[in-house]
Amino acid sequence: MRTRVAVVLAFAVLLGGCSRPEPRPVPATPQPTPVRPTPSPSPPERLPGFVVLTDLDPRIHADIRYATPHNFVGRPITGYREPLCLLTRQAAEALRRVQDAALTGGHSLKVYDCYRPQPAVDDFVAWSKRPGEQQTKAEFYPDLAKNRLFADGYIGAPTAHSRGSTLDLTLVDEPAASQPPYRVGQPLVACTAPRGQRFADNSIDMGTGFDCFDPRAHTADPRVTPTARDNRRLLQRLMTDAGFVNYDREWWHYSLRDEPYPDTFFAAPVARSSVG
Repeated sequence: MRTRVAVVLAFAVLLGGCSRPEPRPVPATPQPTPVRPTPSPSPPERLPGFVVLTDLDPRIHADIRYATPHNFVGRPITGYREPLCLLTRQAAEALRRVQDAALTGGHSLKVYDCYRPQPAVDDFVAWSKRPGEQQTKAEFYPDLAKNRLFADGYIGAPTAHSRGSTLDLTLVDEPAASQPPYRVGQPLVACTAPRGQRFADNSIDMGTGFDCFDPRAHTADPRVTPTARDNRRLLQRLMTDAGFVNYDREWWHYSLRDEPYPDTFFAAPVARSSVG
């Protein structure tokens, strides 16, 4: 009898175990989506120790060609957001001394280009690889093949301009004569043409126009007129006395001998915000 009861109890326990429902998984507690911080905008690029030249010396004239269509590319150049001459303070201070000296002889400085950002140089390089874009050849390189501009040293990559103490400039009579505005599509005249025929720049006669890619633009080229030769020598003397060195293939190109950033090529745009 006891054996029968034990078997019945064991069978009942077995049935109870088989009929117990499977445990259900506990639903996971939903986790809040993490809030990602909004990335802070990158600070604008700055040019340490640079100034706007005409803020330091408003007597100096500016004709920043690469911010306009009147240059050898034929359009405004990448990186030139405003028509400003930006320079290291050391170069600008030295140029103010040149201006003082120039005024004693009845002249004033006029700058064509100063600090040139690296993206502008990249723009020049890209342009040089597009042989079909030669709409300004008749003015700026009438006797030179476009594919020779880098090889012959008229355009450089990298360039000293990107270090902030190199500039392109000329002399104008003071008070300066007015200069007719450049009109896109106007007939082009070779930069090597006589002064009365080429673009009516108010510069004193330097023998060629600015950015003239031709041996006659070399500072000591003997083929220019005696007047142009004397004017180049005057500019060279004024700049040399203030600590600048001329690039002998371009009468307009000068670099500060003791520049503060001899190994740094900057990329910030030509804009007032870059020096603010």
